[in-house]
Amino acid sequence: MILVWAACGLNQVKTLCFRCRSLFPFQLIIATVPDLKHGKSPSIVTDDNIQLLFDIQNKVDGVRANYSGSMVALTEICLKPVGQDCATQSILQYFKMDPENYDSYGGVVHAEYCFQHYTSADTCLSAFQAPLDPSTALGGFSGNNYTEASAFIVTYPVNNAVDDVGNENAKALAWEKAFIQLAKEELLPMVLSRNLTLSFSAESSIEEELKRESTADVITIVVSYVVMFVYISLTLGDAPHLSSFYLSSKVLLGLSGVMLVVLSVLGSVGFFSAVGIKSTLIIMEVIPFLVLAVGVDNMCILVHAVKRQPLELPLEMRISNALAEVGPSITLASLSEILAFAVGSFIPMPACRVFSMFAALAVLLDFFLQVTAFVVLIYFDFLRAEDNRVDCFPCIKVSSSSVETSEDVGIYHRRTGLLTRYMKEVHARILGFWVVKMVVIAVFLAFTLASIALCTRIEPGLEQEIALPRDSYLQGYFNNVSEHLRIGPPLYFVVKDYNYSSESRHTDQLCSISQCDSNSLLNEISRASLTPESSYIAKPAASWLDDFLVWISPEAFGCCRKYLNGSYCPPDDQPPCCSPDDGPCGVGGVCKDCTTCFRHSDLVNDRPSTTQFREKLPWFLNALPSADCAKGGHGAYTNSVDLNGYGSGVIRASEFRTYHTPLNKQGDYVNSLRAARDFSSRISDSLKMDIFPYSVFYIFFEQYLDIWRTALINIAIALGAIFIVCLLITSSLWSSAIIILVLAMIVVDLMGVMAILDIQLNAVSVVNLIMSIGIAVEFCVHITHAYLVSHGDRNQRAKEALSTMGASVFSGITLTKLVGVIVLGFSRSELFVVYYFQMYLALVVIGFLHGLVFLPVVLSIFGPPNPHLSIDIHQVESSSDLS
Repeated sequence: MILVWAACGLNQVKTLCFRCRSLFPFQLIIATVPDLKHGKSPSIVTDDNIQLLFDIQNKVDGVRANYSGSMVALTEICLKPVGQDCATQSILQYFKMDPENYDSYGGVVHAEYCFQHYTSADTCLSAFQAPLDPSTALGGFSGNNYTEASAFIVTYPVNNAVDDVGNENAKALAWEKAFIQLAKEELLPMVLSRNLTLSFSAESSIEEELKRESTADVITIVVSYVVMFVYISLTLGDAPHLSSFYLSSKVLLGLSGVMLVVLSVLGSVGFFSAVGIKSTLIIMEVIPFLVLAVGVDNMCILVHAVKRQPLELPLEMRISNALAEVGPSITLASLSEILAFAVGSFIPMPACRVFSMFAALAVLLDFFLQVTAFVVLIYFDFLRAEDNRVDCFPCIKVSSSSVETSEDVGIYHRRTGLLTRYMKEVHARILGFWVVKMVVIAVFLAFTLASIALCTRIEPGLEQEIALPRDSYLQGYFNNVSEHLRIGPPLYFVVKDYNYSSESRHTDQLCSISQCDSNSLLNEISRASLTPESSYIAKPAASWLDDFLVWISPEAFGCCRKYLNGSYCPPDDQPPCCSPDDGPCGVGGVCKDCTTCFRHSDLVNDRPSTTQFREKLPWFLNALPSADCAKGGHGAYTNSVDLNGYGSGVIRASEFRTYHTPLNKQGDYVNSLRAARDFSSRISDSLKMDIFPYSVFYIFFEQYLDIWRTALINIAIALGAIFIVCLLITSSLWSSAIIILVLAMIVVDLMGVMAILDIQLNAVSVVNLIMSIGIAVEFCVHITHAYLVSHGDRNQRAKEALSTMGASVFSGITLTKLVGVIVLGFSRSELFVVYYFQMYLALVVIGFLHGLVFLPVVLSIFGPPNPHLSIDIHQVESSSDLS
């Protein structure tokens, strides 16, 4: 995906470099095994290993892929910048990719010679007539000690251009699959038999492995949903009783509730699909879990509220009273969740924005279905139970003699549950002691403050190893890339609207040869490369402008030449000046009637005029490099200059190419992008020119430059929206502030856990943080609402809130999510384990502790006063005055 930089060979003066962003790269990394005694890897540059490399290359050349009935070979799809030879990046290029040249050229000695003289020795030119930088074909060395290299890096640049028929990419992809199969079945055993290691990758490898990961985790996700459904069925029903379990169970009701969740998710997906917004993998995997978790809460709370009603009342009245009791809190929680997700639709990050839109609509639809259709389902299920009809098979009616009498059933239904008794008699009583309250507040505040400090350790990014299956062949590849690569991705500095006219100073502000400004772009890039640890620039830039100015100068006798009729004349060692049939060009061939383009008197301060620049630039870009003129721009700079409209004296866009330093961690990619942006901004301001950087990985990592700002802004907006909803529904500023405080603490504590577990900040974790606000509302709103409608002083109201809603929050919210989350821990994907299992588990535990421990303590100390108590006191005082 982002590792195509090794497809480029770059030298400041002559090395041929290609537009890597238009390539499919296939890459092999062959490395020696570290010595167990000394822990150092031996050199891979030996006769046997180079011969092995020739054998591997022979097999790669023999790969044929079937595409539409025709066989596709590497030579049909590979990049050929000059001539008919593939631009394969391999040290075999020092031998023209021909094993017969190995001994005649001098074997290893010749390779070691070319490591140091690859830019100057003609015998080291590659088969495609360009120098090969050994840093792109070797790995695992320090400085310029290429002979100590412990790895061969072989890269096959393949064209990514689509022809008129549109099948070029398809051919490359077909060949790629055959290449991967060859690497697995033949190359890997070959390399392992030599006590070496092999890792490999292709452009579509990550995509294919992610697809395999998705299908592999389908079973885990389904099992998670099944476990949640089983728990729902058990928790909605009454306590197990052997003689009537088939009547008191709520399996059919639970299944009906799950179907409502499915309908709400399908409705959301269907609506946005109708308006042209596509769903993503994270939506299909996370939103059903989210809506199910939210929907289960409401189901449990509604059913438990109906069960608490006196059995003497008609069923319709019991359901009505239950809705009056818990309806406001359900509405408050649902609206808060909907609003929390809705604000996410303003996130500039597409993954977060689309997720938030889908989630908000799904939760809204689920809420409407819960308070309408599910209430009806509750009514029919209770009718079924009272009419002695079997759960799941309501057509079967059990005779009254085989079940408990109605009086027994009434006593049974009135019986207080074990969890309710625990909440009232143990949990609430323990939290009522002042010492316990002080300890609880101190511990929770301390953890929140510690989490704030820990948040600075959260790094932006998403390690590619985590996103892939644990058994993926790419795991070893990425490890080898970090260990062996000694050059980073190519970096392009793009200059917009370069005015090459004689009246403009742009030329001197860009170039780096004689008479150029000392603070020119290329000079500044060269200086930045001297401090690579901060600039992340590895080398001076290859400059088409410098090479063009040298190519056009009279001193370069073999470069810019013309016939008497003014047309372009190539160097003497190129046709038609020499005959290829007589052997290598340059033997005795001289072009007649050919002279240099200019004399010194024709130039102004050794610079071409506007007309000269305009006329000769296309010549330079089409000139082939050769021994007589190595400055030819064809191949190296063919795509570096946008010639559209350049005749007006302005080149709309051109690029100057260099390398980033090796980037191993996600933080390195983010910091290198930021450093390149800062460098370009500073140079643009200094030169008063429009300059911006580009590299192949920027499209993936640009999101991380502002991800902290994006996350914090949207968390703040979500909390603010929830505060407004709470204020409007509860009409209590005090209680709304307490809810927001607890929600903020939950989010901060969750981020602290992220820092402890080394979970990075990316689109997935930002979605989880936004989602955590919506889920955390469930832990707070129901307890707070129960507190507001209770009577007595603060301690009594907090105790009553725990007694009435504590059991529902624990069984319907905490345990429901917990059983579903635990299953995700068995996922084969590290991504699911880290970002779903670990983060969701932390959210459930933190939410439970804040909702059932910290919040009741805060309400018992700082909760809003009881308005009913104030009225009663006022009435007592009025009665005393009257008496």
